[in-house]
Amino acid sequence: MAAAQRPITLSIAALGGQGGGVVTDWLVLAARRAGYIVQATSVPGVAQRTGATIYYLEFFAQSALGADGREPILALMPSPGDVDIVVASEWVEVGRAINRGLVTPDRTTLIASTHRDYTISEKMALGDGRANSQNILAGATAAAARLIAFDMAAIAEKSGGRISAVIFGAIAGAGVLPWTLEHFHEAIRESGIGVEPSLAAFEVGRQAALAAIGGGLATVIPAAGEAQSPAAPFSTALAAALRQRIAAQFPAELQGVLSRAAARLSDYQDAAYASLFLERVAQILALETPGRGSAQLTAVTARSLALWMSFEDVIRVAQVKTRAGRPEQIRQEVRANPGELVRVSEFVKPRVEEICATLPAGLGRFMLGSTRAKRILSCFTAGRQIPTSRIGGFALLRCIAGLRRFRRATLRFQTEQERIELWLQQIRSVAAADYALAVEIAECQNLVKGYGDTHERGWRSFSEICALAAGLAGTSKGAQQLRALREAALADDTGARLGQAIAGLKLSASV
Repeated sequence: MAAAQRPITLSIAALGGQGGGVVTDWLVLAARRAGYIVQATSVPGVAQRTGATIYYLEFFAQSALGADGREPILALMPSPGDVDIVVASEWVEVGRAINRGLVTPDRTTLIASTHRDYTISEKMALGDGRANSQNILAGATAAAARLIAFDMAAIAEKSGGRISAVIFGAIAGAGVLPWTLEHFHEAIRESGIGVEPSLAAFEVGRQAALAAIGGGLATVIPAAGEAQSPAAPFSTALAAALRQRIAAQFPAELQGVLSRAAARLSDYQDAAYASLFLERVAQILALETPGRGSAQLTAVTARSLALWMSFEDVIRVAQVKTRAGRPEQIRQEVRANPGELVRVSEFVKPRVEEICATLPAGLGRFMLGSTRAKRILSCFTAGRQIPTSRIGGFALLRCIAGLRRFRRATLRFQTEQERIELWLQQIRSVAAADYALAVEIAECQNLVKGYGDTHERGWRSFSEICALAAGLAGTSKGAQQLRALREAALADDTGARLGQAIAGLKLSASV
């Protein structure tokens, strides 16, 4: 087949619920209206965001058929180096398409959404397992002949349409398919479902693609580790007092993170708890040397302290699951249409330890020390589903969330506060002799997260590493060695890598 008779090839990587099949159907309808032979295939991805469904289409103009009228044999799957258009409905799918060799600088127009839907592997990572968006951007810029990228999910939400229509509009706006705008419009109309909202979202997506072509990326790609969601807002009663205190007592470079942390802790507990956080941070700030240039120790400690002080207990989980706005968030995530009913069931399986941790400290310790009491409590640990879309289930979780006012008296709260104070004391005692090591001790908080077995494993690793820190103070490689231990602890959840790292460094816990 001559080069002029080569089919146009297009591959789409779309997550479940994003309408990749709908876009494919629209493309088929538009191609046929434009006088093209089209073949479309798909390979389903795995559920739970471990992979996208891959749709592959080839288009061949009927006008290019030979005199004998024989139709071409079209491929069923994309071949590396032979794809004209690659569409990725989520940013990390761009990286996957590049790794598969589907994006090439001599041929491929890459159309992608810059938003993130984190994969299971990213969420399960003990540390920050998120893919680096900037690295993907650099790879996409180098790999593609042309890159058209913007946040299609945000545009879909603002336009009131589905992301599938925005994707379809972006393909039209890219100008890579030799069809008229009317061919695209007629494909949507012929489908007969949600025509007007889809046409509106299509046009917004088309305009965004044109803007991206004219001025580069239409949306800034978040840097690695950069927050992509707004911080919890201050309540009206707390805003002035907390903001004034932060502005008066702390340098400008710390005020952003402290404001977000104070808002988080006010929401978690109350204003007094946020004030305690600021008092603790002020003690670390006092250790900074004037003229150092940056308060790195204070910044790292503040971030870690805010996370630790808002530890996840049963009360917090119930609070988050019943807060205002969550039902609408769930509706958006499942892409429910107006008028559709959504049933929500929360799966819970509390351990005896979680139950006792929510009790008053004295009673909780007694129950944990009593074999008989633990046997009785074990009857309540079986996994069960709480239907929060029903009054009874929602009311149950709201009652648990209401225990927040009594949280300070619980066993878990008192245990965590004791551990926090010991950690802060160690940071203060090490900082004078070895500033860099103190920073690494502050960073170790990211080992302690979650609840249940996950929290216990993290706490064991944290305790083991911090017990070694005193022996490293003042040594030439103390901070580097502690960082290596922390990274080893984050490498697996069994503790094996940490044990190997400790043995390799020939360290022993100080007494």
